[in-house]
Amino acid sequence: MSKFIRNIGYTLYRIWFYILVALPIVIFFPFLLVTTISEKTYPQFFWLARNIWAKTILFGMFCFPKVILEEEINKKKSYMLTANHTSMLDIMLMLYVSKNPFVFVGKEELAKIPLFGFFYRRVCILVNRHDPKSRIAVYRRVQHRLNQGLSICIFPEGGVPDENVVLDSFKDGAFRMAIKHNIPIVPITFLDCKKRFSWTFFSGGPGRLRVKVHKFVDTQILGTEDTSTIREEVRETILDELIKNA
Repeated sequence: MSKFIRNIGYTLYRIWFYILVALPIVIFFPFLLVTTISEKTYPQFFWLARNIWAKTILFGMFCFPKVILEEEINKKKSYMLTANHTSMLDIMLMLYVSKNPFVFVGKEELAKIPLFGFFYRRVCILVNRHDPKSRIAVYRRVQHRLNQGLSICIFPEGGVPDENVVLDSFKDGAFRMAIKHNIPIVPITFLDCKKRFSWTFFSGGPGRLRVKVHKFVDTQILGTEDTSTIREEVRETILDELIKNA
């Protein structure tokens, strides 16, 4: 009986999450739409996404972020933001962590999600991981957005790994782009997202969301031949933090 009651609670928690995802989009749809008409108004869209959409979801789920910074993000610089990926909350939490406007690079399948996908398609850089031409186009779009003074966010695991995996292997893309464009890499560890809202339906619950923003990795003197070294260095930084706080 207690398991049945817990499962009802988990189900209601899931339903409440999707209500919180949709409700701000519906209420602020005209403002969100106007701010996606032109790339010039992307900072305004980002402000709405960060301060209204993301915070409504996080606080509405009673998931309270606690961010520890080893280094401060400079508002006048562009960065490559990289973090482990275990939950839908990762998107909202990344928006919460970075006050600097950034653009997600993500898989195009998410564009199929009703309502959310409409704006995801308009403001994110979509990649078809099975199409080499798509991956090449991503590099051009990343350069274009960096030229506008924005940062880029990529979850380097390339998707959400099996829940039994602490941290999956990293893909090269984020690190190769950061080196090519000479922007610092910001390793970020999300410690509690899997616990609060994993992909297992009957799981999750309110609580704190700890985030560790590690010291940045400078790419100024690096070449593309350093990609694998930096990739593994960043992965080890995140993995060590996950193991330490397991």
